Amino acid sequence: MLSRIRFIFCFILGVALLTHGGTTNAQVVPGKLTRRLITQPVDENQRVTLAGNMRPEAVAKNDRGLVADDFRMDMMLQLQLPPEKEQELEQLIHDLEDPASPSYHKWLTGDQFKQQFSLAPQEVEVITAWLQSQGFTINFIYPRSIDFSGTVGQVRKAFRTEIHNLDVNGEKHFANMSDPQIPAALAPAVVGVVSLHNFMPRPQSVPRSQYTAGGGAFLVVPADLATIYSLNPLFTGGVTGQGQTIVLLEDSDVYNTADWTTFRSTLGLSGFTAASFTQVHPAPGTAGACNDPGATGDDGEATLDVEWASAGAPSAAIVLASCANTTNFGAFIAMQNLLTNGTPPSIMSLSYGGAEVAEGAGANAYVSGLFQQAVTEGVSIFVSSGDQDAAVNDDGAAAATHGINVNGFASTPYNVAVGGTDFGDTFAGTTGTYWGASNSATFGSALSYIPEIPWNDSCASLLLAMFYGGTSITYGTSGFCNSATANSDHFFNVVGGSGGPSGCATGAPSVGGVVSGTCAGTPKPVWQTVFGNPSDGVRDLPDVSLFAANGIWRHYYVVCFSDPTPGAGGNPCTGAPNSWSGFGGTSISSPIMASFQALVNQNTGSAR
Repeated sequence: MLSRIRFIFCFILGVALLTHGGTTNAQVVPGKLTRRLITQPVDENQRVTLAGNMRPEAVAKNDRGLVADDFRMDMMLQLQLPPEKEQELEQLIHDLEDPASPSYHKWLTGDQFKQQFSLAPQEVEVITAWLQSQGFTINFIYPRSIDFSGTVGQVRKAFRTEIHNLDVNGEKHFANMSDPQIPAALAPAVVGVVSLHNFMPRPQSVPRSQYTAGGGAFLVVPADLATIYSLNPLFTGGVTGQGQTIVLLEDSDVYNTADWTTFRSTLGLSGFTAASFTQVHPAPGTAGACNDPGATGDDGEATLDVEWASAGAPSAAIVLASCANTTNFGAFIAMQNLLTNGTPPSIMSLSYGGAEVAEGAGANAYVSGLFQQAVTEGVSIFVSSGDQDAAVNDDGAAAATHGINVNGFASTPYNVAVGGTDFGDTFAGTTGTYWGASNSATFGSALSYIPEIPWNDSCASLLLAMFYGGTSITYGTSGFCNSATANSDHFFNVVGGSGGPSGCATGAPSVGGVVSGTCAGTPKPVWQTVFGNPSDGVRDLPDVSLFAANGIWRHYYVVCFSDPTPGAGGNPCTGAPNSWSGFGGTSISSPIMASFQALVNQNTGSAR
C-alpha cells in the first residue's frame, strides 16, 4: 500500500528531475556543423530495408486485399542525426538542467533547435528531391522529420511495399504488408516511415466499472481531489495556477465547451475567475497544415482532460491543442507545430498510448525525438502510462496474451510517465474514516488523504481475489482467475494502471509481419537510478502515480460530458453529479499531474 510520504517524495523527485524553470530563450552558441551522412549518389537499384516499420496486425488472417492506387496518404519520414550530433544534443539537455552550466535554463526556440539539430541542409535537399521524384508532395520540413503526401500507388513504387485493407477484430484499417525499402544511399540519414497505416493511438480512459466491490460509491469531485492531495492550503495561499498554461494534446475537440463551464460552476471552481479554456489547431507557419478535427469519437477523452486539468489548477489557462488525424496522429501534429512556432507553452499532457512493440522503429524514434526537442525548449511533458495493467499490447482484449509491454509514448527518457492507483479504504473496511456521511455544497465528502493501493480490475489482483474469492491465490486450477466469479464478472478484462520495463523502444524485429524476438528498450535514465527501482538497465514506468481507478473499489472521477451518441459514455450534466458520466484511467491522472506542475511553476515563479 502506498503511503502519502512515498507519493509526495515520488512527485517532488519527478518534478525536480524532469521539469524545467527559469529564464527562457537566451541566445545559445551554435553547435558544430552536422557531418554529412549521404555520401553516395541515389541509385534505385541499390536498396535497403527499413526493418521494424510494420504493424503487428498486418498479417494474412487480417488481410482484405489491396487499397486502391489513387487513395491518398499523409506520411512522415523520420530522419536521424550522426551519432556525435546526438551526443551533442544529449549534452545540451544535461547542461540545460545543470545549475553549474552556462547553458542552465537557456531554453531553445523552435528555430534554434532546427538550426542546431537538423541534418545538413544539403542532405535534406537530397531526401526531399528523391521524394519529389517519386511523385510525393512535401508538406513541411521539421527538424527531425519530413511531412509528405502521396498516393498508395506512389508508396508502392517508392518504398516497394503494398498497402492493404485490414479487418482487425471488426475494425477496418489499412497498413503496409512489408517493411519499406529506400535507396541505400539515403539509409544512413533515415530511421523509417512513421505512418504507412491508420492505426491511431487509443485514449487511456476507462468508463465507470459496472462491477463494484460493495454497495454504493464514493465518487471523486474537485473538492475531494483538493482534500485528498492537500491542495487547499495552496489554494488558500493564492497558488492556484494563475499565469500558467496547460496544453492538452488531442485529436478531437470537446463535444460542447459548455461542459467545461458546467463542471466548474457545479463543482465549486467558478470562483477562480482567472481561468480560461480555449481550443487551438496550430499549424507550422503558412506551409504546414492542421485541420480542425471537430468532436470525434475521442471527444470524451478531450473533455475529461480539460476538466480535470482545471480541477488541479483552477486558475490556469487550459488550452486544448488538436489536429485532425491523417495517417499521422493529430495530437502529435499539434505538438510538433507548437514546438516549431517560437516558444511553446511550458506544460503539456498526452493521454493516449500505444504499445512499444506495435509502434515500430520509425514511430518510436519519432515520439522520442519529438519529446527530446520539447525538453530543449523547456517543456514539461506528462504522459499517461496506460490502463492495461502490464499488458498495453492487449488493450481492449478479454485476456492478456502478449506478455509484459508498456506504452511507447510514455517510455522515452524525456517525459513524466503518470500511472494510476486506487483507494484502499473499501478493502480495509475504513470508508467511514475517510469519507463524510454527507456532501458539501460542492459535492465533496473526502475527509483526508486516503491510503492508495494498486489499481487492478483483473482477476490477477490479490485484493480482489481475497475480497470476492476468499483466496490469496490468483492463478492455477484452484486460483481466483479460474473461478466462476471471475468468469461471470469479467475479471479477465485487461484493466488497471499500466507499468513495467521498457522493452521495444527501438522497434522489434519483424518476421512475416509478426513482431517477434526481443529488443533493448530505452536505457535507464540517470534520474531513475534511485533506491527502490529495479536494476534492470532499462527505463521503468511509471514515474509517479495518483488515483485513476474506474470504480471497482467504489471510487471514480466525475466528468461533465454531454455527448448523447450511443456508446460515447455521455450523460446530461444536470442534477447531482452522481448521475453524470464517470471515468477512470491514467488519462485523468496525467492532466492532474500536469496541473500540479502548474502549481509548482507559479509557486517558484518559473516561466517554465
